[in-house]
Amino acid sequence: MTATDRPVVLIAEELSPATVEALGPDFEIRHCNGADRGELLAAIADVDAILVRSATKVDAEALAASRRLKVVARAGVGLDNVDVKAATQAGVMVVNAPTSNIVSAAELAVALMLAAARHVSPAHASLKNGEWKRSKYTGIELYEKTVGIVGLGRIGVLVAQRLSAFGMNVIAYDPYVQAGRAAQMGVRLVDLDTLLAESDFMSVHLPKTPETAGLIGVEQLAKVKPSLVLVNAARGGIVDEEALYAALKEGRIAGAGLDVFAKEPCTDSPLFELENVVATPHLGASTDEAQEKAGVAVARSVRLALAGELVPDAVNVQGGVIAEDVRPGIPLTEKLGRVFTALAGEAAQQIDVEVRGEITDYDVKVLELAALKGVFSAIVEDQVSYVNAPLLAAERGTAVRLVTEPESPDHRNLITIRGTLADGSQVSVSGTLVGIAQRERLVEVNGFEIDIEPTDHLAFLSYEDRPGIVGLFGRILGEARVNIAGMQVSRDEKGGHALVALSVDSAIPADTLTEIEQAIDATEIRAVDLR
Repeated sequence: MTATDRPVVLIAEELSPATVEALGPDFEIRHCNGADRGELLAAIADVDAILVRSATKVDAEALAASRRLKVVARAGVGLDNVDVKAATQAGVMVVNAPTSNIVSAAELAVALMLAAARHVSPAHASLKNGEWKRSKYTGIELYEKTVGIVGLGRIGVLVAQRLSAFGMNVIAYDPYVQAGRAAQMGVRLVDLDTLLAESDFMSVHLPKTPETAGLIGVEQLAKVKPSLVLVNAARGGIVDEEALYAALKEGRIAGAGLDVFAKEPCTDSPLFELENVVATPHLGASTDEAQEKAGVAVARSVRLALAGELVPDAVNVQGGVIAEDVRPGIPLTEKLGRVFTALAGEAAQQIDVEVRGEITDYDVKVLELAALKGVFSAIVEDQVSYVNAPLLAAERGTAVRLVTEPESPDHRNLITIRGTLADGSQVSVSGTLVGIAQRERLVEVNGFEIDIEPTDHLAFLSYEDRPGIVGLFGRILGEARVNIAGMQVSRDEKGGHALVALSVDSAIPADTLTEIEQAIDATEIRAVDLR
């Protein structure tokens, strides 16, 4: 390989020297300031791969400016600065380093817990001001206390392991983890109310989703011990900051350790005025080791991608050859997985991915992976890929099976995700592609026939069939300024069980969902965000 035909890799931000070493000598390495928009757009024009951190915005404009870009590599976990959808449409692979910071994040959560328990920040400030106040800053031990882990993903597990070594009793809330799996780690699974009531310390390790936003709010903080120390090193907004401030100010909880905030950067918060709060500026991944791991991991992914090999940390592209007839079903299947998770509300013990119709003439294994990617995308902290999705299922004790059947009586092709929950009940959702344009449609939910487009915002309402229900929830949505884009009503029989599938233009607020649930006496109501 000559110097002129070597693939070109653009490094748009400062990365560790180990990143360049991991790339090796087979690439032409260029550098630019990715934060300088003009410089970036000029530099990206003729490169094969670009490596970024968080300051470089790789959006549709940047992708359009590149003539031969094949890979966008984010040396870190978050992908807020990369337009994954636009990259996918352009056929550009996006990779990140999903496990690079998990140890650093777990250690910071423990550090915040210890600092809050022992009043490290105010004692340090007091001493620097020439004061010696030992009795004022008397703390509490972690030993033999109960810690509640909210979210038992990879970071939550690491925190649980470390706090077990402190002699703590570890309990956890995570509806998507099987109790047996938690027990193997020495963790007792409980519901959220039990965790709130029993915890002396609490550490949050959930992804930020519409379902988890504000999960720890006024109602939840009213159920905890006044001695509670709460730590959030996951995502801002999961803990309601106003509710937390009030609880701390009024002495209804003892302390808090915070690394993340609803709006960042955050330099002016009432929480910073309180001595019983220790706060850091989103330092979860800010260690030399995490940065080096991230750089080395994405460098390896770039090497694999440009060599045409399977890339374990690819976010949007499955390795290997995928038949053209199968490709349109991939995004649909991922959406079905997200709908399934919202409907189930807990971990399924068994998931069947059923594929029927003409596409079963091809290898449809990728549809199983797409289904699992959708199922787990809203319930784990990690970035879910086609490669790690089966591992996430195994970690949570969920058995997975791909079922294919060439006969499809009602649709040319039909994809169904069917799961069995812990109580033996089943959840199912089906979809298909229609017309020359291959438009996505949801055609079945829990046995009810529907026909609705899977738009960004969906809701499913189950209730006993009776007159006036549509008018009731229609009025409530109207008052909340939520516009209905599409609606399908299905029922098993007149006066029996009914299901309404709604497509709406904007997310339905949680209090509006509660109002609808009470107004129509719903047996179940679920909202889904497919963005």
